[in-house]
Amino acid sequence: MRFDRTKDVLFLIDLQDPFINSIENGSAVLARAEFVVQSAQVLGVPVLATEQVPEKLGSLCGSLKEIMGNQPIYAKATFSSVGIREVQQRLQVLGRKNAVLVGVETHICVTQTGLDLLDEGFTVAVCPDAVGASSMEKHKLGMERLRDSGIMPVHTESLVYEWLGSSEHPSFRDVLKLVKKYASG
Repeated sequence: MRFDRTKDVLFLIDLQDPFINSIENGSAVLARAEFVVQSAQVLGVPVLATEQVPEKLGSLCGSLKEIMGNQPIYAKATFSSVGIREVQQRLQVLGRKNAVLVGVETHICVTQTGLDLLDEGFTVAVCPDAVGASSMEKHKLGMERLRDSGIMPVHTESLVYEWLGSSEHPSFRDVLKLVKKYASG
């Protein structure tokens, strides 16, 4: 799988405070998600963001909600983000068949979203540095299942540089600022 900003869509799955606060390395996962979402926005990659039962668990954490601005954020009760009718409609409108996943939890909502996307004929990747679970064991097992199912792991920085393609890209300097801002991941 080659990543292409004109063919990919980014899924931002359930990065809400109750989840971030309970996952191992939550602040690092959040930072990497912020990096890839901001990079996607700079490069024109659509971001489909979901919130798990927001009326009970709250909305996306503040930093991501701010980054998303006026873009739609889809509420869900299903574990898979593909279970939302509005997300399915948005995917049809976009016409893209490559999906990249970030969010929580690796072994539940991220996995079910990835498997459903595979069933829908998508090529799917996941950013291990921008997904997490309440324990490293759950994260590791989720990542193994994703990979065994044909979902490719890719580091967020590798993904973003592939979206750029070249240091001659007009947005290279903007993205480079983000790389430096989030360099610890």
